[in-house]
Amino acid sequence: MRNYSIFDIVGPIMIGPSSSHTAGAAKIASVGRKIAGRGFYRVDFDLHGSFASTYQGHGTDKALVAGIIGLDPSDEKIRDSFELAKKMNLDIHFHLKDLGDVHPNTVQIRLTYPGKIVSITGSSIGGGNILITQVDGVEMEYTMEYPLVIFQYTDCRGIISKITGYFSEHGYNIETIKTVRKDKEVSLLIELNKNIKEEALEELKEKHIFKKIMYIGKRSI
Repeated sequence: MRNYSIFDIVGPIMIGPSSSHTAGAAKIASVGRKIAGRGFYRVDFDLHGSFASTYQGHGTDKALVAGIIGLDPSDEKIRDSFELAKKMNLDIHFHLKDLGDVHPNTVQIRLTYPGKIVSITGSSIGGGNILITQVDGVEMEYTMEYPLVIFQYTDCRGIISKITGYFSEHGYNIETIKTVRKDKEVSLLIELNKNIKEEALEELKEKHIFKKIMYIGKRSI
């Protein structure tokens, strides 16, 4: 069972009115931005459950836009997020959708880039805490307790051993490891004991065995 801190119980420092509908929403979008990277020109938010029914009254729409443009949940500029996004020439759209058997406070974010779309699904589970359940088609249950690295590659003998060996040699402990397979395509999810250094991440990206590497640092938002 997860240990909760006093900050989980009392709630985060945030712009209101709701930790679930405002702070949590901003965090989900911020994580989506960190995972997918910059360069997107359109963002679609598919709102589920109570997110769909109360998103304007609780400021969920402003919070989601704020997170996707890089604002912190405590930033007063959340109130002006739509205007800021417009200045960045971002095309923003909201849709009310049934995303199935998921938490009521759930959003799927679709980021459109030239030639590709990246999707992230997350839920705001209370007190400003979030759960990321899908990244680019990969199912997961990620709470941001530890840094997460996602490797995507075509199945090949010895790759997991090479990755775990690399982390061991460079002073990282692996907290959890999980593989998700679809035919010959593999997504390897590894949670580490500490944030990975930028140079280590770039060194891993230079290895041509990976189709994609996505990274989420330990929660700081």
